[in-house]
Amino acid sequence: MTRLKVKTNETLINGAYRHVGIVLAAPGRANSLEPVILGQLSDALDLARDRKAVFVTLRAEGRNFSTGGDVSSFLAASKAGDAERFSDQVVGLLQSIIHRMLALPAIIVTGAQGAITGGSAGLIFASDLVVLADNAFLQPYFSRVGFSPDGGWSALLPERLGAGRALQIQLTNARIKADEARRLGLAEQVTSEQTLNRSLDSLLAGLAEDHDPPAMLAAKRLIWNEARLGQIRTGLEAELTSFKQHIATPATRRGMQRFLDQLSEAV
Repeated sequence: MTRLKVKTNETLINGAYRHVGIVLAAPGRANSLEPVILGQLSDALDLARDRKAVFVTLRAEGRNFSTGGDVSSFLAASKAGDAERFSDQVVGLLQSIIHRMLALPAIIVTGAQGAITGGSAGLIFASDLVVLADNAFLQPYFSRVGFSPDGGWSALLPERLGAGRALQIQLTNARIKADEARRLGLAEQVTSEQTLNRSLDSLLAGLAEDHDPPAMLAAKRLIWNEARLGQIRTGLEAELTSFKQHIATPATRRGMQRFLDQLSEAV
């Protein structure tokens, strides 16, 4: 039986608006993005769509929101000559999830703590509103590992920050701390780790009580219209193609091994 790595719950907000809560629940692996957790996250989005949820929340158990793809698994797949198939299972599914989040006719509010690295940052980029714990940070790590960017770092982040700033962050592997993320418009609020869930719930309740949900959904639909979604889809597909082209190369294999060796030495 497949272990449950994504939990869901359904509630009514203000007794009127359907809400689906989604929780990444693999803290022992830092909620790393591997096929099972991504498959279950995709199923959770299906649930939100089928239930016609007006609001969706995304949270994560444990110290970190998610450390992105598991480098050791990608290295093993590369050594086994299975890198492209494994990339489709992980990066391909992540790209689909990011696009679906943008297109979903629901307001997605995400709360995140700790590390949000690699492709997992795409879940932040694709959320409509974000609450970060004060210990949260986003960091690409692609240039350190040797990966071609995925998760919307090239397809979606330039929409948020501009192309020059998005490229600068990736070239230098810059760490975006919570307060800076808020300043850049990547987060709505910053709060303590202890009050993260309460702050998210309060934001959600305020949206339902003080704003008109159909009007908010109309705004999302107009901003993420077919033309813009098509552009993002093209960018996400280009990320996947580039990732697969690079993942099995000797240079990327050496980069993955070097990164894992450095990680082991740090421990």
